[in-house]
Amino acid sequence: MHFVYIVRCTDGSLYTGYARDPKARTRAHNAGRGARYTSGRRPVRLVYSEGFSTLSEALKREYELKQWTRAEKQDLVRRTRRLARQQRLEQQKQNADSEIGGA
Repeated sequence: MHFVYIVRCTDGSLYTGYARDPKARTRAHNAGRGARYTSGRRPVRLVYSEGFSTLSEALKREYELKQWTRAEKQDLVRRTRRLARQQRLEQQKQNADSEIGGA
């Protein structure tokens, strides 16, 4: 898998990049082995990742996101987090319903 990721730097700025493993790449940024941009803005926190089956797709999306404004990227992060939260709540509800039905 190939990923595009966004990390939020300690100064609040956002950095967009490509990685095979976004969590490992975030650790590399925090160890000072990431991009020059993030080296003076540590620690960074992974706030978004998007997976692709090909390197080409991932690099195209990385380029696209790098053209976006900060506000557009922040909105993407917010929408993604909101969706993930809704999915977690729905899963918890389904689990609770199945426990009640199966008791």
